Amino acid sequence: MTGNSRPLAVFDLDNTLSGTAHRQHFLERRPRDWAGFFAAAPEDPPLEQGVALCREAAEECEIVYLTGRPERCRKDTVAWLAAQELPEGRIHMRRDTDRRPARLTKLEILRRLGRDREVRMLVDDDELVCEAAERAGFRVVRARWADPSTELKDAQEREGRT
Repeated sequence: MTGNSRPLAVFDLDNTLSGTAHRQHFLERRPRDWAGFFAAAPEDPPLEQGVALCREAAEECEIVYLTGRPERCRKDTVAWLAAQELPEGRIHMRRDTDRRPARLTKLEILRRLGRDREVRMLVDDDELVCEAAERAGFRVVRARWADPSTELKDAQEREGRT
């Protein structure tokens, strides 16, 4: 089987592979401190269930990372993934100026990925992203192993920030 024919396993980052609880306080202020929120991302602890699922999926699938983090966070994101010894994979990030809801931006990328390859699963913690992906015919694994954050959910949907 060639690398191009392997199915894809698509993983979100925040609250799927990485724990963001330690940086939620940046979103609780008004105005929200997005620079502080993303600057603290390199200190995220890995979420064991998500990391284990990603490594297991890599046995049969090519791993793709799909995050709402802005492109300006790429260097820190690449370093964090490497530090956790997660499988290498393409990283799809939000353009720095894109403020659309994650359920729209992520579904757009999933559809693009699915044109040429089987998307075996999407693993994400955002319920609206999961529902949109399921409606579009994708298999979804809901990442329910992190403490949910009302502020993060609101930011994902209303502000298109992560």
